[in-house]
Amino acid sequence: MACSRFEYVKSFEQDDSILPNVWIVIRIDGKKFHKFSKTHDFEKPNDENALNVMNAAATAVMQEFRDIVLAYGQSDEYSFVFRKETAAFKRRSAKLLTYVTSLFSSSYVMQWSKWMNLPLAYAPCFDGRVVLYPSEQNLKDYLSWRQADVHVNNLYNTAFWKLVLEKGLTNQQAEAKLRGTFSADKNELLFQEFGINYNNLPAMYRKGTILLRKRVILGEKSRQAVVPLHEDLISSQFWKEHTEILGKYVPGTYNAPQTLPRLVEMQINGKELDDEAEEPQNLAGTS
Repeated sequence: MACSRFEYVKSFEQDDSILPNVWIVIRIDGKKFHKFSKTHDFEKPNDENALNVMNAAATAVMQEFRDIVLAYGQSDEYSFVFRKETAAFKRRSAKLLTYVTSLFSSSYVMQWSKWMNLPLAYAPCFDGRVVLYPSEQNLKDYLSWRQADVHVNNLYNTAFWKLVLEKGLTNQQAEAKLRGTFSADKNELLFQEFGINYNNLPAMYRKGTILLRKRVILGEKSRQAVVPLHEDLISSQFWKEHTEILGKYVPGTYNAPQTLPRLVEMQINGKELDDEAEEPQNLAGTS
């Protein structure tokens, strides 16, 4: 930028550099997604394809930011965890937030037609926030909080929409029937009235989606890809199995099943994978 007498206005910019040595979490949330899902006729209580649009958009963000060690999504939200040492955008909060939010939003639009049958009636909108966590336990508790939220909301929504769609109750009647009930009550209602064992429902609905960068083993070859998992990240076992999240960031191994998840298959067919694991790439010099 050429120097001029007007350059003094730069001094009005605030220093929003993030503290060093803390976990950076950027969480994005859909704005007015109740209206958006109704307009686009999402299946109730869960629309698998709509959730996979979210997962595909989050994958695009992880492909751009190699310093994201984990992403976790549910419903209309996604959380992106940057490694503590990241120097992306010189750790400027506004830069990181706006880049992640805008990239996710645009990727959501680009991925829509690959998963959904209806055309977009209008563009979705997402807001975002930056939250800092100083310790590993703080980070684990944050992610546990988000996964616990999935369980509470999905159990309620599953019972609610069964009452509305199959029992013919109005929304108000279903709300009244579920008011004051506990998880055990809702599980019992689903089993007694609909023959549903909640624990047998798809794990993506009950646990949300965890995205991790892994070396995908394909026969004698391996490729790196962002892999969707639907596991219990509240348990200590999860962190023992995926040590790369909190330790030295070298992607772990993913033994590919006979049928690859479509999200992984799309990455492979799109040739968007790198051979073997690489060191994370920073956007440190970007202003």
